[in-house]
Amino acid sequence: MAEEFTIDTDDLQRRMEGALSVMKGEFASLRTGRASSSMLDPITLEIYGQRTPLNQLGTINVPEPRMVTINVWDKTNVPLVEKAIRESGLGINPQLNGTIIMLPIPELNEERRRELSRVAGQYAESARVAVRNIRRDGMDQIKKAKSDGMSEDDQKFWEEAVQDLTDTTIKILDEILESKQTEIMQV
Repeated sequence: MAEEFTIDTDDLQRRMEGALSVMKGEFASLRTGRASSSMLDPITLEIYGQRTPLNQLGTINVPEPRMVTINVWDKTNVPLVEKAIRESGLGINPQLNGTIIMLPIPELNEERRRELSRVAGQYAESARVAVRNIRRDGMDQIKKAKSDGMSEDDQKFWEEAVQDLTDTTIKILDEILESKQTEIMQV
């Protein structure tokens, strides 16, 4: 009886979904002119001898569409948080009110919108490369199984399964990118 060969497409799918998830996280950090607490996620500070995410140093709120507030728990950290935001590259000018740091979100100009749209495209391309690398891993598994005696019919079946998974993931990725770029370019 012929040996049954299978390729772990669940693992490939999980890894491809991971690439999508990373891209979505990167997209969340892009400032689109709307206030979002997730835009502060990439910011970390050297506090208490270790890198600490900003969201672990205070309460972050979005009281209105163009304002983010951070209520810093330890008032000695307020100047450090303010400095980290200024140096983060977000293009936001923090305003202090005691232990509360207010971040008014300015309107984006056309040039900045185009630049953010390009950055979103770069994030998407990185995700596409990751998906293609995962596809290559799947195809390598199939080649190995073929050399171990997998039939040509099975080989063709698994190659189509891996390619379908790749095509579906890339399609989702492109739809998310298009949606994000539309959001960025809206005035």
